[in-house]
Amino acid sequence: MSTTDERLRVEYVTDPAAAMSRLASADRFGEYVMYERPGEWVFAADPIGSVELDVHELRVTWEGRTTTSEWEGTPASVLDTSLGTLPLEGRNAYGWINFEFCAWALDATAHLDPRANLAHLMIPRIEVRVGASGVVISGAGPDEVEDIHDLIAASRDSALPKPEPADIRVDPTGYRDRVTTAVEEIRSGLYQKVILSRKVDLPFVVDIPATYRLGRAHNTPARSFLLRLGGLEAAGYSPELVASVDDDRVVTTEPLAGTRAFGLGVEIDTAARADLVRDPKEIVEHAISVQTSFAEITSVADPGTPAVSDFMAVRERGSVQHLASTVRGTLAAGRSSWDALEVLFPSVTASGIPKREGVDSVFRLDGAPRGLYSGAVVTISPTGALDAALVLRAVYQTTEGAWLRAGAGIVGQSRPEREFEETCEKLGSIAPYVVKA
Repeated sequence: MSTTDERLRVEYVTDPAAAMSRLASADRFGEYVMYERPGEWVFAADPIGSVELDVHELRVTWEGRTTTSEWEGTPASVLDTSLGTLPLEGRNAYGWINFEFCAWALDATAHLDPRANLAHLMIPRIEVRVGASGVVISGAGPDEVEDIHDLIAASRDSALPKPEPADIRVDPTGYRDRVTTAVEEIRSGLYQKVILSRKVDLPFVVDIPATYRLGRAHNTPARSFLLRLGGLEAAGYSPELVASVDDDRVVTTEPLAGTRAFGLGVEIDTAARADLVRDPKEIVEHAISVQTSFAEITSVADPGTPAVSDFMAVRERGSVQHLASTVRGTLAAGRSSWDALEVLFPSVTASGIPKREGVDSVFRLDGAPRGLYSGAVVTISPTGALDAALVLRAVYQTTEGAWLRAGAGIVGQSRPEREFEETCEKLGSIAPYVVKA
């Protein structure tokens, strides 16, 4: 964002999650997206412009005027071009991308509801950044600046909210039977792996900002987010990147595959870790995910630059621990950040292998549309840098209700009961911290 109106106050923010939650719950800044990356938290609010993409319609808004049109091409190219038409003047963009965004690249549009939302990006008037340098506020008037600092100050030493228990073992979706079907398809040679998920409806209205704060105190995410945008509220603790492209054009993705519970005590956690790193099913699942991610980055990177690091490291993410690797390459000349996102989206660890057949299986066997689950929350800078967090371990809410969702990677060796338990382990990163409104 342009620095001409930035106001810096160096103050030590002891609990950035509490500060972000307080800003969101104040309900005085309109729609917002809060995004945490290592070392920085940003609260972006009060959109002055937006780009919304549905299956058949593109809506571009700037300062209250909306232009509506049909579109053609791929969703990624349409978003890239649409942002380029706006007088951003150095501003960043923030928003969400639904799982169904992938259907064009993977030849799966026949599965889509014609009314489905694909993406919603917004350009904020106000940004509040909290990091090592203090609090930096951009775009706000003098009175708003003081209000923001007062809200941050009021968040200090405030008590954590109390959660409302949610029953995560109820399963009206027939998850085990769907896993059985997928295993049969895999063994018949249709594909190698698919991630099947299940939805858990919540029987009450959720306080999303309070849930974010409580859950963040118990999670160790790669990224986290909190948003209210386009009729959707959500908060989550992303375990991995779908894609990141920095100012040096380095593309990064972080496939996680292979899961065991975590947080049950040192002895139990250590035993689970040992079991994870020697389980053939988990090793195979992870290795083919890394292989696919490497091939995807290779398709948009300079020859010789793609590389894998931290292969099969174990990373702890809230209530679970995963096998993890990092894949990087340098974006080739003529390729954009959106090209990288298009080839890496959806994350291989949330779709399947081969990705086209895996996504087809997801649409057939998951039943209802996924929406934001296994999609991405994104930030886009004026330089073309992009950061896209995989949306898992999250709570979602619209006027129709609130829900959780979790999945597991299904391969030929999968057992339905074990995969169901894995969804419960993953739901354990968010379900115990849901706060009733």
